[in-house]
Amino acid sequence: MDDAVNTYLRRHDTFRSWFERMDDGKFARRALEDPADIEFCPVDHGSMTIDEILAHVVDIPSPLEWGCFTFGVIQNEDNFTFFAAMDHVHGDATLIGTTMMEANGMYSALSGSGLTLQLPEAGSFDDFCVRERERTAELTLDSPEVRTWIEFAENNNGGFPEFPLPLGNPAKSTSSDMTTEVLMEPAQTERFEQACTGAGARFVGGLFACLAQVEHELTGALTYYGLTPRDSRNATDNFMTQGWFTGLIPITIPIGAASFGEAAWSAQTSFDSSLNMAKVPYYRALELAPWLNWPQPNFPVSNFFHGGAAPLNAVLAAAEMGLADNIGIYPDGRFSCQLTIYIFRYGEGTTMAIMHPDNEVARKSAARYMAAMKAVSVQVADSGNWGRVA
Repeated sequence: MDDAVNTYLRRHDTFRSWFERMDDGKFARRALEDPADIEFCPVDHGSMTIDEILAHVVDIPSPLEWGCFTFGVIQNEDNFTFFAAMDHVHGDATLIGTTMMEANGMYSALSGSGLTLQLPEAGSFDDFCVRERERTAELTLDSPEVRTWIEFAENNNGGFPEFPLPLGNPAKSTSSDMTTEVLMEPAQTERFEQACTGAGARFVGGLFACLAQVEHELTGALTYYGLTPRDSRNATDNFMTQGWFTGLIPITIPIGAASFGEAAWSAQTSFDSSLNMAKVPYYRALELAPWLNWPQPNFPVSNFFHGGAAPLNAVLAAAEMGLADNIGIYPDGRFSCQLTIYIFRYGEGTTMAIMHPDNEVARKSAARYMAAMKAVSVQVADSGNWGRVA
């Protein structure tokens, strides 16, 4: 396992860097030159309780220190569990598959045949960042992508959209909690997809339409503004590279008195036409348009995961290949500036989860929001349209 972990760490250049705050308030990036300088060694912590293990796993440094990642083995009587914990700065959602396929795959190869697992070139996250900076440096206020971000922000009081329900005092948010809800059972999920197809949309377009309808019912808003992440990798470039290749894309949906079919078609059109926006960070628009606002705490970002598509397919493939009998993903409970909405579609149906500030106001709002989303989704699955939910 030592060899597997160290090979994995040395293979990806994101693990060689960290950030340091300078006296003028700016940040400098620091990096190790030689990957061979990385050497993780095992430490025996003896017998630990579940609470002690959890505290150890999440006790990693921030990106202002090198080594904000750790790995470990929990030894039981007849089996062991391998875990990896790292700050999100070192990887987007694909790190789930990358870590499992590589670290666990290397271990399986070494412990089985004794041979090193042969993998394609990892690529360089450093090089990607340099190319992204060079490309976005050429943008101006007249660039279509910049104009799109400016228009989106100006329609949201000069910044990002807000969650439609109260979330407590953002200044006191130091930890997060997660609330979950089953939106649709398998049969309902299939009927919902048929309604999407009938509207000329895909599943994601139908889900965005429902989010728009929920916001309309809760607030009376006539237009829905949303954000969703998208991987900015190319099919042949950086496919095996670990790092943050994810950008946000803006979604705009006229809702008002729209039917599900109309809203789903508008949502799908907005989603498809905005895909390239993932390669243009909003922060570049802020540099060019400093009158816009930086994202404020608890701006909502909606994530959609399909069991048959990346990155979940890499996780499922790892399990099917025998690299892992049980795969789990656990947040560390720390507060993130964004309010993260997850919608998962898999064999058991469609599930929603919201990672929100750890307070009673936010918990009640998350539960109310998901109850409304469930009602709208089920109505679409059952009748192909919706009624009032609030």
